[in-house]
Amino acid sequence: MSENERAKSAGIGVGAKIGIVAALAVLVALTIYAKSQGGAPEAKPEAVETVAATPAPAETPRAVPKLLELGGEKCIPCKMMAPIIDELRAENKGKLDVVFIDVLKNREVGNAYNISTIPTQIFIAADGKELFRHEGVFSKDEIRAKWAEFGVTIAADSQTTGTAQ
Repeated sequence: MSENERAKSAGIGVGAKIGIVAALAVLVALTIYAKSQGGAPEAKPEAVETVAATPAPAETPRAVPKLLELGGEKCIPCKMMAPIIDELRAENKGKLDVVFIDVLKNREVGNAYNISTIPTQIFIAADGKELFRHEGVFSKDEIRAKWAEFGVTIAADSQTTGTAQ
């Protein structure tokens, strides 16, 4: 019996499936919004790595743009993106939230974001609005240039170039 036949026999129609996906998308968006507003800490799934902006003690938290990297630990192109994501996270603390979500372990998140290919990078404005998404490997220079198109300046490489010995 195919998945569609099982769903029909279980009484779950296409409309119900769309409703479930929409509800998941709303939950994810609300979670992201709550975290960007300094909401109460929540238990984080192991497969989701987040690095939040850490404001100075006297400051109130401010919303910053976010780069979501949706991929998987076993995906070869995702492995190519990992050092880029790590560098962006380290170089832009407080200016850009960089989040990796393993959608192979958290398929509901991938469904909520309508992910069809990994890796997928989603650029989100400080107000939570999705600005752009890209599928596949995306270089750090291309990511930096895309943010610049939206008026967001992120740090240049923190590594200094030296001469080979």
